[in-house]
Amino acid sequence: MLKAIVPVLALVAVTAGCSSSKGEDEQQLTAQRENYCTQLGAWQKARNAAGTDTPESSGYDQVGAVAQVAFLAMRPLRDETVGGGRTLAEATVAAMNNSDSEAEGRVVQYCDDVGFETLTR
Repeated sequence: MLKAIVPVLALVAVTAGCSSSKGEDEQQLTAQRENYCTQLGAWQKARNAAGTDTPESSGYDQVGAVAQVAFLAMRPLRDETVGGGRTLAEATVAAMNNSDSEAEGRVVQYCDDVGFETLTR
């Protein structure tokens, strides 16, 4: 009887470990997406606020600093697709460095698609 129980317990332990790991991976991915969308929204807010400043003002320095934080938040998600043959990394760079409104629309749509639309502007 004991010989039959040991393999079953081992199988249950392995299966439980896999589902737990998958759940943790999913939670981590969700947290990374939320962080990215939060930082994207912060960048949009800083950029919009700096739009009324002159290029020499400190508002533009702040936008650059906020953009760096958003870039760091994007790194673990960089290969996710956002449509138009672009990755999240490509669209983020185009939106923040090149003022590409289409790319910005794609990253905002990405945040909407992953459930964090309220974090962006």
